[in-house]
Amino acid sequence: MTETAPVFSHYPVMLNECIEGLHIDPAGIYVDCTLGGGGHSEQIAKRLTAGGKLICIDQDSNAIRAASRRLEPYAGRIIFEHDNFSNIREILDRNGVDFVNGALIDLGVSSYQLDTPERGFSYQHDAPLDMRMNPDAAFSAYDVVNTYSEEALKKILFDYAEERFAPRIASNIIKFRENKPVETTFELVDIIKSSIPAKNRQDGGHPAKRTFQAIRIEVNSELAIIEPTVRSLSSVLAPGGRLCVITFHSLEDRIVKQTYQALAKGCTCPPQFPVCVCGKKPEIEIITRKPLTATEAELAENNRSHSAKLRIAERI
Repeated sequence: MTETAPVFSHYPVMLNECIEGLHIDPAGIYVDCTLGGGGHSEQIAKRLTAGGKLICIDQDSNAIRAASRRLEPYAGRIIFEHDNFSNIREILDRNGVDFVNGALIDLGVSSYQLDTPERGFSYQHDAPLDMRMNPDAAFSAYDVVNTYSEEALKKILFDYAEERFAPRIASNIIKFRENKPVETTFELVDIIKSSIPAKNRQDGGHPAKRTFQAIRIEVNSELAIIEPTVRSLSSVLAPGGRLCVITFHSLEDRIVKQTYQALAKGCTCPPQFPVCVCGKKPEIEIITRKPLTATEAELAENNRSHSAKLRIAERI
C-alpha cells in the first residue's frame, strides 16, 4: 500500500518580499532552512535553471514527505535534508557545497504543526503534551512541564513569553503534579486559566498563548540556535549572496537584528582604542534597516502574517 503524504496547509509568509530579497541567480545554489509546506521552496525552484540547486531542510520528516510531492516537477534541482538548520555547515559539507547564493529561514511554526491536534502545539485542541518540531526527538513539552522545577518553569515563562503570571502558573503546575503528571494540552490550559485572574483573562487573546509559546521555544531550543545559525549562514554566503530571516515575535527579531548588526560592524575593539587591532572586517551589509512586514492584502488572507518581520542582509 502506498503511504499517503500528510496534507500541509501552508501559506508562505511574505513570499514576494522573500523572493525579491533573495535576488535569485537562476544558476545559483540556495537553501530553504525551513521547508515546511514548500511554498517558499516552490517559488525559488521555479526560478532556477538546470544548473541551479535548492537545498531544502526540515527537521520534520512529515514536512519533507509532503513537500517532496509538491516539488516533484523540480526534483532534478532539489536536495532534501531531514535535519535541523543549525547544522547548516554539516549539511553543506555532505553535499559538497562550499558557498551558497542565498538562504531563507522562516522561524514560524508551520500551519500543519499548529493545526494537527496530535502534535500538541495548540491550546485550542486537546492532545498529548508534545510540541516537538522533530517528531523523532526524545524531549517534549511533557518533559518540560513534568520535570522542570518551579524556578525553572518561572524562568522560561518570563524569559520566553514575558508572562506576568509566571509565578502563579509555575506554582500551580507543581501542585497539579503532586497528584498526577500533566499529560494533555487541556490539562495545562486549565492550570493556566486557574492561575490568571478573570479580569486579566479578557485581554491579550487566549490566556494560554504565552505559556504555550514559552514551552514550545524551550522544547525546540528555538532561540538558542538563531545567532549561531545566522553567523554560519553569513560565512557560507558567496559575495553578493542574500540571507532572509522571517521572525514572529520580538525575542526572535531582537536576536536577528543584533546578530546582523554585529556582522555588519566587523571591528570589536573597545571604543577608546585609537585604531583597530582586532582586524575583523564587516561581513554583511544590512539591506533592511527596518524589518519588512506583510502587506494589507496578505494580512487579509493570512492572520498568521500579522506578527511576521523580514530582515535581509547581503554578504560583502
